[in-house]
Amino acid sequence: MKKLLVLCVIGLLPGSPAVAAEGANDFPTLARVEYVLGCARDAKGPELEKLYKCSCVIDAVAQRLTHDEYVEYSTAANAFGIGGERGEMMRAYAGGKEMAGKYRAVQAEARKACLMQ
Repeated sequence: MKKLLVLCVIGLLPGSPAVAAEGANDFPTLARVEYVLGCARDAKGPELEKLYKCSCVIDAVAQRLTHDEYVEYSTAANAFGIGGERGEMMRAYAGGKEMAGKYRAVQAEARKACLMQ
């Protein structure tokens, strides 16, 4: 009984894996749903398979980036596709290129881990 109590208390200490995982996974449900819907819309294959794979991808991304980083990096990556002056502002910003590159690398790694082509 004492051994079980000690293990439970250790799991609640700051810096323990249970607490660290909770703090590292700060993506709101809405952000996950938006990603999965967009991903599934663009992916090929059976509907349920797309949902599973896209859910896997956003979970893998959430393990590598905080939500704030995800918002910044994905915004930068998406802005490169905008034509005209608004897109040019981001393309001219050197930090935007770096953020977009990091996002694309994390996303590619997550897609590969989740068996998405």
